[in-house]
Amino acid sequence: MSETGGVREVKSAARTVELLEVLAARGDRPARLQELADELGVPRSSMYALLQTLISRGWVRTDVTGSLYGIGIHALLAGTSYLDSDPRVRVVRPYLDEASEALGETIHMGRLDGRDVAYLATRESHEYLRTISRVGRRLPAHAGALGKALLAERADAELPAGPYEALTPHSHTTRESLLADLAKTRSRGYSIDREEGVLGLVGFGFALRYDAPAQDAISCSVPVARLTPGHEEQIVAVMREIRAKIEAAPPGGGAAAHWR
Repeated sequence: MSETGGVREVKSAARTVELLEVLAARGDRPARLQELADELGVPRSSMYALLQTLISRGWVRTDVTGSLYGIGIHALLAGTSYLDSDPRVRVVRPYLDEASEALGETIHMGRLDGRDVAYLATRESHEYLRTISRVGRRLPAHAGALGKALLAERADAELPAGPYEALTPHSHTTRESLLADLAKTRSRGYSIDREEGVLGLVGFGFALRYDAPAQDAISCSVPVARLTPGHEEQIVAVMREIRAKIEAAPPGGGAAAHWR
């Protein structure tokens, strides 16, 4: 049994969290009982009992036949509470508005979570609207401006060995390629994602250095068709100014806890 800080892991709690993470990662693809039992390596009867418990509490939902399972509404409520209670997000939100108004482009805030970046806040461009909000979603850190800005704040030795997932034909798939990109990121002070995460989009990422190493970053995304050299210069200038304002702002939440 694994231990965390000298305390033994509670197996039933770990299994519950693993189940919710699996269902959340599937998005709009509901799962069947046997699929979940196989993926988590637990007996079918135990998985069924766990699912029924979570359904009764709103963390899992099922269809009218009772054979398909998906993430429940209480997961949304918990996620919303996280965003509402996070002091860093509260501080950053007004500056995302400011950047969006100045540039007319999509502005993001994200946080490093293992090998991924989780999107915490977004201000969408009126010119380019996504059909699905990125807030609460994840992107591999090696494949986006937010993630590369944060990876560049860390020593090369901390970078996981490849190969890395290719989200587009432009994604870094080798450690050597990514390391070269991160060196350029450190030199210029911000990252550039040229269609590495999403085809047709270029991103510019800026680590927020109020933590060491930085855990959060902001970015600006712009369609390739609208990115001229002059607009790129404007984006970099505005985002640098926004980063400086955020880093100089008083921490939010007053006497709020310092989370880890």
